[in-house]
Amino acid sequence: MRLENKVAIVTGAGVGIGAATARRMAQEGAKVVVAARRLNLLQDVVAEIEAAGGTAMACACDITNEESVKQLVADTVAAYGKLDIVVNNAVLMVPGMLASYSSKAWRQNFIVSLDGAMFLMREAYPQLKANKGAVVNVSSVCGLLGSVGTAGYSAAKAGMIAMSRNAAIEWGKKGVRVNTVIPGVFLTPPTLGLMPDEESQAATAQSLPLGRIGDPAECANAILFLASDEASYITGAELVVDGGRTAELITGTASWD
Repeated sequence: MRLENKVAIVTGAGVGIGAATARRMAQEGAKVVVAARRLNLLQDVVAEIEAAGGTAMACACDITNEESVKQLVADTVAAYGKLDIVVNNAVLMVPGMLASYSSKAWRQNFIVSLDGAMFLMREAYPQLKANKGAVVNVSSVCGLLGSVGTAGYSAAKAGMIAMSRNAAIEWGKKGVRVNTVIPGVFLTPPTLGLMPDEESQAATAQSLPLGRIGDPAECANAILFLASDEASYITGAELVVDGGRTAELITGTASWD
């Protein structure tokens, strides 16, 4: 029960890594507020948590709307009396090539992943300071490495890493820790949308040093660790959870086997 008596908000919690994180935190004793725009998906996650004996509440929230974010924090405190943990997992990727990117498409990559995370961190800060809380921001390996067609998304996720470091510096003396998890390829709905067939999934798995695509629960474990007191002396750090993808230098035809 590593999060016993803790209250956590997880955004983008209707599916994938967000839903897995909410379930995992509830298993460890946290009261979890699951937030996203689609309430029906959130209610399914809450039902799963409650069926397993945990405590959770669904809050429909548009993370890009500052008033909606304020209401999310207010509802959390009203329901559970405090807020200890924030997991910024909400994401939107709008692909496009730089030479033809529209300004609107470019900005859409930032408004959820980066701006929305900042809105929630800012609104949650008084509670986090009072409770010596923790923030875990979910970035992406695209924030570390380039990828064709993802310039806007990559820039937003790189910005999230930089924002997290700055927040860690600014908030550290107040007892608030801020860290970043950097996922690689996981079996989530967006990933399955990009590679819906077994052939493409197998090819992706083969390209990874561990030889498989990750399960969202594996990323949830990393988020849980950084949110817990086990990581009490870790702040301003990035934990890469990518099956070894970013550890490998691709050398074309070179082979040592």
